[in-house]
Amino acid sequence: MGLKETNIDELPINQRVIDLLKGIGIVKLFPPQEMAFNTKLLQGENLVLAFPTSSGKTLVAEIAMLKAILEGRGKALYLVPLRALAHEKYADFKKYEKIGITVAVSVGDYDSSGTRLKEADIVIMTTEKADSIIRHNVDWLHKIGIVVADEIHLVNDSSRGPTLEMVIAKLERLLSGIQVLALSATISNADEIASWLDAKLVKSSWRPIPLTEGVFLDGEITFEDNTSRNIRMKRKEHIADIVCDILEEDGQVLVFVSSRRSTVSLSKRIASSVRPYLTPQDLDELHRVSKSLVSSATVPESTKTLSDVLRKGSAFHHAGLKNRERSIIESCFRNNTLKAIIATPTLAAGVNLPARRVVIRDYRRFERGRGSYPIPILEYKQMAGRAGRPAYDDYGEAILIARSELEREFLMENYVLSETEAITSKLASPKALRFHLLSTIAGGITRTREKIDNLIEGTFYSHQFEKWEIDHHITSVITFLEDGGLTKSDNGGTLVATPLGERTSRLYIDPYSAILLRNTLGKSEEITEIGLLHLICHTPDQPTSYIARSEFEDYEIMVADYLPDLSVPLPDSWEDPESYTNYLAELKTARLLQDWINEKSEREMTENYNVGMGDVHRYVRSAEWLLYSTSEICRVTAITKHIPLIHKLHSRIRHGVKEELLELVGLRGIGRVRARMLFNNGLHNLSDLYKADIQKIGRVPAIGTGIAMSIKKQLGFDVDESKAEITLENEPLLDESMQTLLEDFE
Repeated sequence: MGLKETNIDELPINQRVIDLLKGIGIVKLFPPQEMAFNTKLLQGENLVLAFPTSSGKTLVAEIAMLKAILEGRGKALYLVPLRALAHEKYADFKKYEKIGITVAVSVGDYDSSGTRLKEADIVIMTTEKADSIIRHNVDWLHKIGIVVADEIHLVNDSSRGPTLEMVIAKLERLLSGIQVLALSATISNADEIASWLDAKLVKSSWRPIPLTEGVFLDGEITFEDNTSRNIRMKRKEHIADIVCDILEEDGQVLVFVSSRRSTVSLSKRIASSVRPYLTPQDLDELHRVSKSLVSSATVPESTKTLSDVLRKGSAFHHAGLKNRERSIIESCFRNNTLKAIIATPTLAAGVNLPARRVVIRDYRRFERGRGSYPIPILEYKQMAGRAGRPAYDDYGEAILIARSELEREFLMENYVLSETEAITSKLASPKALRFHLLSTIAGGITRTREKIDNLIEGTFYSHQFEKWEIDHHITSVITFLEDGGLTKSDNGGTLVATPLGERTSRLYIDPYSAILLRNTLGKSEEITEIGLLHLICHTPDQPTSYIARSEFEDYEIMVADYLPDLSVPLPDSWEDPESYTNYLAELKTARLLQDWINEKSEREMTENYNVGMGDVHRYVRSAEWLLYSTSEICRVTAITKHIPLIHKLHSRIRHGVKEELLELVGLRGIGRVRARMLFNNGLHNLSDLYKADIQKIGRVPAIGTGIAMSIKKQLGFDVDESKAEITLENEPLLDESMQTLLEDFE
């Protein structure tokens, strides 16, 4: 089928949509978009789009969703793999509120039914949140007419893939006639994805910004089309030469490296080379934002380092950074104030942040237990796909780094000129299957073996594996769930979830975790704070910190000290060295959580455990959820003796405070910083605050007029705001250090 240039107003869609799109500059369709709309997508046909980054997949999805909504075919569900992407799409889709389309986003609490989403026309969710919504069987779920699965190729991901696969299979089973639109990177077996979804496939390699891939060696980039580009080598760091070569043309650069440590060290090494390319306006803005990062006296050294390099136009980006730090970096890069980012590959799978040149310095990765190995071609192509900024660049370049002629040939043949690997289902793992089969039994989707088999037939897993192999895995999982007391069956073969199985499914935790918590706490007469923290760190749901060889001795001594308090047996270091190492890592994470609730500073946390504050917050969020889940498991299994300690520890983890502050942090607007300030100024509890006047409360550092009045209102006082403003003299001003703490913790 030949392609012609199509105007947006030629599409058979509502005129209000056309006018809105034209108003934001979308007038003509890209060639791949034309291909998509030449199918029966707008009549409700399933479709798989396999396009490169920035080639217009999302706009196709938006128009398809709006068409379905405005024709009364139901609301739209937009699935994304990451929270950051959910918020990015929400900000983008909000433009449709001008024509009466309501948009909502939900990425949070897995024990929530999401009823507030009932009225929204477009609901954006992470795949995990959508799975949780299905488990709660909310009524508005049946009003969905179209589901868009962004990044569908992530069925290949061992952590997120099984959930994505099962969510689509469940929705297709629950909602007859639902339309599925799947968006993918260019993959070699996109036809298999289309076959699984009973969908038309539209595949294209077209990009709005042409991408050229190449390999750098000895001052020269050799591109895939046999052209080359010479790089003037005048600096000690050749990456700096490659970066500055494109900065001379007012471009920007992303450099991908394999580890967090490398992001920091390389960013420091190239910063002085980048600085000369900053305008006076760039320097002023970067000085302002970098200063805001280090205004607190207790910031970690890593934040100080980030501030230093950011001021010079370079930055590092990895998952250990705080959300605020990542947001500042991304914002500065988008407005072209920041010239270069050195990042781990997580950035390529996250927010949309293109650059004219993308440099992949490291094509090998090291993993504990696996050693060093080459990254998949698909991952390389994801990073390379970030090259080329729409509306700014005429071209994009992706560059690999070689150290020898032999390596240059290897990289050219195995990455630049190679097609991506075929993606495969990861649902075959026992962990994934038990997690998802319990939810289908508890939710009433599958109550017999026949219905389980029918559901699995709707998965990508069923399209790629032999039936006998699938049957074996399913039988093993059903046996595991029954033996664990999470499900039971009657003589007729009907499967039902027990109260524990029902609660486990809705809590969105691994069935193994529920069994472990029930069995361990049921046998324990008494459990200590560190014992409980270590127990949740032993579950497969809690992420744990990496433990370096240099730390082994310290934590082996710690294990010996704590062993009487630990309810999980210590593995033998000779018979099972991997489990032994994991045990030490679990104890390290438990100690980190203990320091968090003892109000250790950012600097102490990051330096004592060699982690970033982003890691700390991730461990804390997970531990908070697991402690809540533990209390629920104890409740449904009548293990009541431990519930008071669990509740108290849950509150302390949530707020990051010692027990003495729990009463204060229960007030709205009072977090760990303000609570500690109040306590240290003699206001220890609600009774003290009740007796104190507004002036006394307001004079406490970090409190002030507004918070003092809010406290009094929460305690039942009828506050005269005009008088409070007049009588509260010498209101304490927050210094920048305190303001930063409040932004981070309140």
